[in-house]
Amino acid sequence: MAALGKIRSRGVTLIIIIGLGLFAFIAEEAFRSCNGIKGEANQQIGEVLGKKISVQDYQKLVDDVTNAQKMLAGNDNLTEDQLNQLRDGVWQQYVQYAIIENDAKKVGLTVTDDEVNNILKDGSNPLLQRDIPIPQFYNQQTGRFDYSIVQQFLADYDKAINSNPQMADQIKQSRDLWLYCENQLRHDLLQQKYSMLVQASVLSNKAEAKLAFKDENEEATIQCASFAYSDIKDSQVKISDDDLKAKYDELKPAFKQLFETRDLKYVAYQIKASAADRNALVKEMNGYQKQLATAADPAQVVGKSNSQVPYLGVPVSKDAYPQDIAAKIDSMAVGTTGVFESKADNTLNIIRLISKQELPDSVQYRQIQVTANTPDEARTKADSITKALAGGAKFEDVAKRYGQQGQQTWFTGKMYEGATTMNDDSRKLINALLTGEVNKVQNIAFDEGNVIVEVTDRKAMKEKFTAGVIKKIIDFSKDTRTEAYNKFSEFVTKSTTLDQLQKNARKYGYTVQDQNDIATSAHKIGQVGGSGIKDALKWVWKAKEGEVSPLYEAGDNDYLLVVYLNKIHPQGYRGLDDPQVKEIVKREVLKDKKAEMIMAKLKGVNSIQAAAAKGGKVSTVDKVTFASPAFVQTTGSVEPALSGAVARTAQGKFVSAPVKGNAGVYVFQVVRKAMRAGAKYNEQQEMQNCAMQSMQVMQGFMNDLQQQAGIVDNRYLFF
Repeated sequence: MAALGKIRSRGVTLIIIIGLGLFAFIAEEAFRSCNGIKGEANQQIGEVLGKKISVQDYQKLVDDVTNAQKMLAGNDNLTEDQLNQLRDGVWQQYVQYAIIENDAKKVGLTVTDDEVNNILKDGSNPLLQRDIPIPQFYNQQTGRFDYSIVQQFLADYDKAINSNPQMADQIKQSRDLWLYCENQLRHDLLQQKYSMLVQASVLSNKAEAKLAFKDENEEATIQCASFAYSDIKDSQVKISDDDLKAKYDELKPAFKQLFETRDLKYVAYQIKASAADRNALVKEMNGYQKQLATAADPAQVVGKSNSQVPYLGVPVSKDAYPQDIAAKIDSMAVGTTGVFESKADNTLNIIRLISKQELPDSVQYRQIQVTANTPDEARTKADSITKALAGGAKFEDVAKRYGQQGQQTWFTGKMYEGATTMNDDSRKLINALLTGEVNKVQNIAFDEGNVIVEVTDRKAMKEKFTAGVIKKIIDFSKDTRTEAYNKFSEFVTKSTTLDQLQKNARKYGYTVQDQNDIATSAHKIGQVGGSGIKDALKWVWKAKEGEVSPLYEAGDNDYLLVVYLNKIHPQGYRGLDDPQVKEIVKREVLKDKKAEMIMAKLKGVNSIQAAAAKGGKVSTVDKVTFASPAFVQTTGSVEPALSGAVARTAQGKFVSAPVKGNAGVYVFQVVRKAMRAGAKYNEQQEMQNCAMQSMQVMQGFMNDLQQQAGIVDNRYLFF
């Protein structure tokens, strides 16, 4: 990705020239080499359907996608969380596609070249908007994707590379991005066809539709006597080991674990700025405030301050600034604020608002790049071109004379407002586009040559701001960190067992926290992330039960961490000896036995009054339907079983057979039963609703396929 690095090093100008918008894509092609993994087993990052994936193949795809995202978003500095999300997205997309592709092959489902070409030629498929969001391949008149533009671009590719070496990297980048997008379209088409095939197997009928309508719209009002389980003390119930074993066997499928997890106890201490640290920063910021208020070039002061917000020197929308800055800047007059604190991000801030302007957020333009052996030669040539255009020469004809298309391109705020740096050439071009008159030619001189620009349309006018912002975190000093580290290190040294860890934590003023069922895909321990957490997570998966980790530094160099491995849960069924499982089982046994005790007390009860005499709490429950579980206020619980019993009971009837619910036992009498007011049966609509509800089977089907795919995720060893 050398070309990407070169593009970003030259700032925003070239991004504008390329004219590419943001898009998300996952290309499976880079994984095709996974079948022949070279190297040792410890270089395998995972496995899907018996195909082993090497760390080299995975990293190549991640790097390609990361670099493209950085360039297209105008952001060189992805956070650790953003990188983790991207890596997870690449992995999840690959796993999903591999499973679908494998199952599709079994039924002969494929995507042909003709299908792809037909969709590209037609240009109306919604997938094109998502998979190929490249503005230069869209017709400016219709706003739709135009495959003829792509075909012309590909046909002229070699000629364009040879005739315009200055733009060779950018032209190649556009070609590569197109190939990615086309590949993603194939990917999505196969998924779409597979999904439609599964959907076609889910049918609805008229009888089902009528029943569903009745279940949703037949409402009942009941008199209900409730007997809460909580009214019986747990100590009154005797539970044997046989009771627990029988209930565990009944519930065992719910305790199946598809992959290994681990339970942790940990201490995480966040280092914070001291009062002395804060006072020193306040003094520093007061100095910057005076400098920024009078600076001829705000960029120098902002750059010197190492502000978290870069100075672009061009008008941007308020949404381009952090939320706290945007809230201030929207209502302030041109000028400079004092130093103010933002609690949300723990920062001190200064704003110098230079200008407020009503400017377009979208500008359509065309350009001719003028280069020569020297800047002076380029300027002379640019002057000649400008005179020719002023004399009536056609823009497109002149552009073609210099090996360019001169086509119209849309430039939007998104293409530059997220930039982290801005050079003078970029500022010149952006300001020219934002403020240029429609149909007026501008000759802009850059360090390396000139660009002839003509704005052809402007729209989406909005208020834009030019501002210098100094935002600095209220951070701890080196001395503060050293003091905290020494104290925590002493604590860890003395804590080699769980008892010692818990005892010493109280002594040193730390808190022991729990994190259960952590998986290999985790990127954090508790709320602690950052690059340093990776070593701690590797330790978690190599350690044995009962071990205490060494001290780890994590977060943004502001967390100190020690971990205790409490429990390992292997893949398979969790046993009754697992405390969490045992607690669930015990809770269900208690419920069963309390229900039995209540039902025994209710034998012979044949009215609400009789139930009340037995201690039942009587209440009226309205609008009970089969489709919506009843909520019983006296027990504070949603009760599906009660809704089911009401649905099969006629108006006026008392149900003497007690209903065992989630929070208690119930007997009831149906006072009224009628269709919901205004409910009208629409057979076609109801059949569609049934089909939609039945599509939940699709997700269950995919889950089953994933369970059978033999997925192994060892990314934690490398990332």
